[in-house]
Amino acid sequence: MSVELQEHVAFYLTGRRMGGGLMAADGQHMRPGLLARFGDLTRLRYDFPLVLVGSRGDESEIRSLSALINGILQDIAPRGIEGEATRQHLLRLEREIRTLAANGDTGPLSGLWDLATQRIGAPDDSPLARSLGRARAALQVDGEVADCTDELPARVITHLWRALQRQKAGLFNQELRRLTARLADILQADFVRSRRGTSAARLRASVGTGMEGAFDFEALASTLQHVSGRDPLPDSRRQRVQRALSGLQARHYAQADAGGPDDIDSYVFANCRDALAAFRNRLPQIIELVNTMAIAELEIEGLYVEATHDPFFAGFDESSVGAKDLRLFPDYLVCTASEDLQGPENAGLMEILASDMPIRIVIQVSDILGEPALRAYRGPVAHAAQLGKMAMGLGNAYVLQSSSSHLYRARRRILSGLAHAGPALFSVFSGSQRGSRMLPPYLLAAAALESRAFPAFSYDPAAGPDWATRFALDGNPQPEADWPVHEFGYEDESRQSVTEQVAFTYVDFVACDPRQAKHFALVPRAEWNGSMVPAADSLTSDSLAVAAKVPYVQMVNGNHVLLRALVDEKLMLAAQRCQEMWHSLQELGGIRNSQAERLLARERKVWEEQRQRESAIPGRDARPPPPAPAATIAAAPPAQPVVAATEPDKPSDDPHIDTLRCTTCNECTNLNNRMFAYDANKQAYIADINAGTYRELVEAAEACQVSIIHPGKPRNPDEPGIAELLQRAEPFL
Repeated sequence: MSVELQEHVAFYLTGRRMGGGLMAADGQHMRPGLLARFGDLTRLRYDFPLVLVGSRGDESEIRSLSALINGILQDIAPRGIEGEATRQHLLRLEREIRTLAANGDTGPLSGLWDLATQRIGAPDDSPLARSLGRARAALQVDGEVADCTDELPARVITHLWRALQRQKAGLFNQELRRLTARLADILQADFVRSRRGTSAARLRASVGTGMEGAFDFEALASTLQHVSGRDPLPDSRRQRVQRALSGLQARHYAQADAGGPDDIDSYVFANCRDALAAFRNRLPQIIELVNTMAIAELEIEGLYVEATHDPFFAGFDESSVGAKDLRLFPDYLVCTASEDLQGPENAGLMEILASDMPIRIVIQVSDILGEPALRAYRGPVAHAAQLGKMAMGLGNAYVLQSSSSHLYRARRRILSGLAHAGPALFSVFSGSQRGSRMLPPYLLAAAALESRAFPAFSYDPAAGPDWATRFALDGNPQPEADWPVHEFGYEDESRQSVTEQVAFTYVDFVACDPRQAKHFALVPRAEWNGSMVPAADSLTSDSLAVAAKVPYVQMVNGNHVLLRALVDEKLMLAAQRCQEMWHSLQELGGIRNSQAERLLARERKVWEEQRQRESAIPGRDARPPPPAPAATIAAAPPAQPVVAATEPDKPSDDPHIDTLRCTTCNECTNLNNRMFAYDANKQAYIADINAGTYRELVEAAEACQVSIIHPGKPRNPDEPGIAELLQRAEPFL
């Protein structure tokens, strides 16, 4: 064994650098190779910043700046060459707004829009100024601008929660008005039929002045009293209706005086203890009002039976109020940090999640890579990172786990959780305040999700009766794989372009945190050798093939130089535990279901044995095995596509996109969103070649920031200007 290899193995086993062949990773400003290209997020078109819009309590409450700009471009910029200048002008404005938000500027979109326009400094009556003026006039919405920062989870969820509370308050007021009006109608009808309501004086007053001499009110009163007064409301029912009406009117007047649902800010808390106390303090009023509304509904329908309902409502208490009743009233919102979960003020967390209380809890997880996280007896991630999975075991709480980088894409799931009848838990990773600041919060949060260190999932107990309908792994890239794999390109020492398929693992995520630098050792390029293996390969199930090799990850330093960083055994064990936890989530989501695979293997064995027995019978031809039972087919996991050993190259005449290299810049989809579309990984492909022209293919290729669109040959050789288009397309063929 060479000296270099001995040093490598020693570091892997002990975590210590022995000899002078390895370099320390401390202070090198390292980041995983796959993140190297994301140096300046302000030049990247992605979901952030967000615009928090006040609208209808649906997903339109949260808008992406890029999506808003795209909508404006569709309205004011014609397709083709004519609109290209307008598109470039507006994209420049978008970058300026994104830069302002990244630098901490806050406020409504209209304010940042105007500030960005001033910073661009377009001369009056210039094409740029005219484009920006038309775009400003087309801006139909406004709202607070929110970048991906540490405060984003609570800010976004609180915004959506407030919108739903406003909507709920409006519906509740409508219900109060309906019940109040119907009860008043019952009392009014009883009064009209009473002796007092049919008296001569009452009848004379109802006719009005000028017609008193036209009727004999005494005779009319005598007739009406003879007909109507025989069946008045019983006193007990009249008093019951009057009590219900008074109770509903008092509630309605109280809400009108407050101008909203009992002062909505009084339903927002910083810990579980205060939220529980407030709920319990308000519970007697809730019980009384639910009692009153139930009585009112029965009286309106004429279904109240004193012998049955009097004893029931006399014993009406906390046990009589269910989740359906509580949905009428404002929900409670708790926003707290993961580091506060162990404090006594949050001791009631599990009590809330196991109940029917309408309390929504937002846990902002800021750090999952504290040093204890890598100790073998603590597991690879902190307790807070496992909270979502633990909460699912309680069965009745809505659970959403995600990272702040994906909150925009998870907004429908957030709204579903906020509308859930029972409790809801939102566990969101926002990035460590004590860890790496090499990466902006967006990249750090995205890396946690990408690496399976903090995977996204949701659990909705109201969605259906089984895990297949309740649980979803939405938001995770390439959920069928252990680790997401992406294309990684770089230049080697000979300045030649090299492209590799690289997995982003838990080890890569840990490498983003300088506190964990001691788990890595840098290897000079001269000492790279065949005994080194990518960490993702070392984590595969075929451990024998890589048992004698030392794992590494691709890293890039502050000078954009590609390095290999060896990984010690402690971190690799943590990555294996992370992988195992991801496998358990995959099983819940129906991926790699071990029970189904075991059942399928058993059935295959039975079929094979039956086939062999039939083949052994003299004179009987072997027949194919019988079809699988329906139950077995249903339980089996979906078949994976078979990849041929060799795949023919695409003909150069066919238009195509190098989808794996797509940076989601939206240039092609803005040009023609019927011809170009995004797949599940938000990467572009040609959806319908017949939905556009060859000119649009060429223009998309020219606009593409990474030159991955290949127009091929025109399908219509008679298209106008085809000679010029072929010349423009030649660099992209």
